[in-house]
Amino acid sequence: MRFGILTAPQQVGYDEILRVWREADTVPEIEHAWLFDHLMPIAGDPDGPILEGWTLLSALAAQTSRLRIGLLVTSNRFRPPAMLAKIATTVDIVSGGRLDFGIGAGSRPSHPLARREYDAHGLPYHGQADAVAALAEACTVIRRLWTSPEPFDFAGSHVRLTGAFGNPKPVQRPHPPIMIGGRASATLRVVAEHANLWNIPGGGDIADLAGRSRLLDKYCAEIGRDPAEITRSIFLPVDYERPEVTRGKIAEAADAGFGHFVLGLGNPYPEGVAQWVADELIRR
Repeated sequence: MRFGILTAPQQVGYDEILRVWREADTVPEIEHAWLFDHLMPIAGDPDGPILEGWTLLSALAAQTSRLRIGLLVTSNRFRPPAMLAKIATTVDIVSGGRLDFGIGAGSRPSHPLARREYDAHGLPYHGQADAVAALAEACTVIRRLWTSPEPFDFAGSHVRLTGAFGNPKPVQRPHPPIMIGGRASATLRVVAEHANLWNIPGGGDIADLAGRSRLLDKYCAEIGRDPAEITRSIFLPVDYERPEVTRGKIAEAADAGFGHFVLGLGNPYPEGVAQWVADELIRR
């Protein structure tokens, strides 16, 4: 099992997140660290502060040396895929090849506080079917930009490029691991085609999550891919006051076949929180 932390960059300052990541970088039991990708808060004061994910990730990449790092997960609707490929390449280089590239469809019609950020930033809002189709094309384009030795054109329904070329390439070859987040059936088909890791929010009905994992197995079989090639990742919020509850959720998810754990830390972050995670949640 591999454990990491997530620090949502909302209602919190850069110095506080940096403190936690620097500490986590010294705790061997914590192997990865994540931010999320929203432009306005989705919890707490809706007008409170929030930092942009990729810019912050690059800064934290330069301030750490061991942790694998990423966004859980990038909204494909916030940035054109070719631009996103360039941003991710830059972060992989800054980090010395430690990026796990998280991406998802991005449109969340069920979450009003997430919905408003599209209008507030002049971004088009698309329905789920359109968003998932665009995600599939984005993954194709991004992988080609990371790996193609020469310029190429791409004419999709959602992405159109002429003379696209990525230089430099990421440090990791053939490219950074791709994590796709989501639970919808259509998204899981994209996961089967493109992902090295699949992430889903946990804490609820574990039978439902296990069912989603089995559906992913089915989609892999349909395209002739070994399902074991895709690491099953789960996000679990941390309960500081009742660590036994979080430990129970970890054990439950492990029994269901999940082996990659992203533990969500609420702020304010206690002093020594990374070591606390190792002592109270991972070693026990």
